[in-house]
Amino acid sequence: MHNEIKEWLKTIIHPELKQNIVDAGIVSEIEIKNNQVSIVLLYKKPVDPFANTIKRNVEELLKLKLTNTKQITVVNQFPEIKVKKYSGLSGVKNIVAIASGKGGVGKSTVTANLAVALATNGYKVGLLDGDVYGPSMPKMFGLENEKPEVSVVDDVELIKPLEKYGVKVLSIGFFVDPNQALIWRGAMATNALKQLIEQTEWGELDILLIDMPPGTGDIHLTLVQTIADVIKGISMFRNPSINVPVLGIIENMSWFTPAELPNNKYYIFGKGGGERMAKQFNVPLLGQIPLVQSICESGDHGKPVVNAHSPEGEAFRLLCDNLLKSLEERNKQEPTKKVEIKYK
Repeated sequence: MHNEIKEWLKTIIHPELKQNIVDAGIVSEIEIKNNQVSIVLLYKKPVDPFANTIKRNVEELLKLKLTNTKQITVVNQFPEIKVKKYSGLSGVKNIVAIASGKGGVGKSTVTANLAVALATNGYKVGLLDGDVYGPSMPKMFGLENEKPEVSVVDDVELIKPLEKYGVKVLSIGFFVDPNQALIWRGAMATNALKQLIEQTEWGELDILLIDMPPGTGDIHLTLVQTIADVIKGISMFRNPSINVPVLGIIENMSWFTPAELPNNKYYIFGKGGGERMAKQFNVPLLGQIPLVQSICESGDHGKPVVNAHSPEGEAFRLLCDNLLKSLEERNKQEPTKKVEIKYK
């Protein structure tokens, strides 16, 4: 029966390895006892985005084949993440997270253009796409078909980020099929991000920007430990148990400017909201980015609009200048302490 089960499992292919899970060595154990079948799947990497799909396929296949079996159990196992021998952040001077409690507000677009603006000013810049459920940086940088190199040093896999426009870019999107939706539980998502941060050869960086996923959940706490709306986001970072400095507020889609009327401003989402919020929380308003069609189009074509000689390009360049001023003021104070989250 063991051999028969193995032959069935050979019909299941690992999408990245391009091998069936038996020949790939993923099928670790097959146990048959008292009309019960147990399968252990041991993956090669600490994080495998296809693990849940493979597990589900194995379960469905065995239920189809073993109709008289009382119980079928399939377990995913992963090797321990080895990060103690290497710290990818050792050469990073500043880490700046771009966050929002709500999705669909252009956070990734702002992060991409800000990164390019910093690099244009001569800074050594890295960008981590922290949105594991909807990574967008590969598209925004025109790197959709590229794959980072991976090397092994002291039994630890090190990822070399891709580079474009002078920015070192890393995203989970480089490692997964863009046409396949990711269905990850929280632990898998946070482990993937920890691996991207800690096992990446960032090298010497002046600033590492992290494009945070929308919301204020476990992924954000993991990112903060490792390294609804804006008010909710600010409240999370200023929580006494977290206490991460807020450098300022960026107001995206501040006004609408049609291409045929470049000097007109239409405040379709209201006027002055960013200024009022900045005053409320006593933080700088770092920039106001207009709602312009070319910003979205440039991102879709992998060419950040900050490089253009246009009002919207100038808005991102001004944002860059203001961020650097705020960061300089922050660095005159005591260094940020490592965050220790305390759950009650």
